[in-house]
Amino acid sequence: MVILMLLSLVLSTVACQLDIGGPEPPGPPIPTEASASEDLIRTWQQALSSAVNQGQIMVILNETQLTSFLASKLDTEESAVLTEPQVYLREDLVQVYGTTERGPLRANILLSITPEITPDGEVEFALTGAEIGPIPAPDALRETISALLTEAFTGTFGSLATGIRVTSIAVGNGEMAIVGELR
Repeated sequence: MVILMLLSLVLSTVACQLDIGGPEPPGPPIPTEASASEDLIRTWQQALSSAVNQGQIMVILNETQLTSFLASKLDTEESAVLTEPQVYLREDLVQVYGTTERGPLRANILLSITPEITPDGEVEFALTGAEIGPIPAPDALRETISALLTEAFTGTFGSLATGIRVTSIAVGNGEMAIVGELR
């Protein structure tokens, strides 16, 4: 009888997903809104339209817009590495929190990203911290993710920002402000 109970316990554990934990989210959950992703693109387009007249562009993005945008992009991927994404804009950092599932394992992920401006006025993202489950990510993974984030930002918004030289970027209190000028 004891053997049957132990066997039953082992089989139920194997059949279920094992949550290995990891970092906690840096803030309360951020809601996703279907219109927020579209609103983000509309905000860029409006800022670019006004820049034609003023010669300067200023865009302010918020956590709901970026979380909704990221969630909508990840929803289109069949095997997305990150699920349930949350984008936090706090203390000069863009923090992306979510979960990942591989086979029977589920873990929390927290990426800490510092936006930087190149001498050419382009935005790059440096991954300054990455925790996957209970362990920090290796440096090679950090470099790869930094390159992918930069490519994703310039690919998604690059066509909207063509001809713009970014002069400053600030992150805090749930918002990211990007200021630039026409080239």
